[in-house]
Amino acid sequence: QVQLVESGGGLVQAGDSLRLSCAASGRTFSSIVMGWLGWFRQAPGKEREFVAAIRWTGGTTYYADSVKGRFTISRDNAKNTVYLQMNSLKPEDTAVYYCAAAPRYSGSYVPMRPNEYAYWGQGTQVTVSS
Repeated sequence: QVQLVESGGGLVQAGDSLRLSCAASGRTFSSIVMGWLGWFRQAPGKEREFVAAIRWTGGTTYYADSVKGRFTISRDNAKNTVYLQMNSLKPEDTAVYYCAAAPRYSGSYVPMRPNEYAYWGQGTQVTVSS
């Protein structure tokens, strides 16, 4: 099993920044070093949507168009932690943000569908006021 724990959410104003963290652990954690870690978000009444992903080995990143240029995903291998730096936040960024791991995908294919991710964190709320 792989455990993912998010932190860093909160209430901010439009234009502010937040950094989310996702700490990974578990007996089979080593399996995800060959895969991807991603961030998703879900607003009330909406489907869970892809935000960004990073390939654990190599650090290749990919972003949804809606956050490109504002959000940055990164990882710290030594701390087994993935970060999502969110700048220039907008009210439409308000959602519960989830960290997820996709160990089955180790190549250049970028998993962007929720059902491609095997492990999920509990989520952290981000609220952006106008």
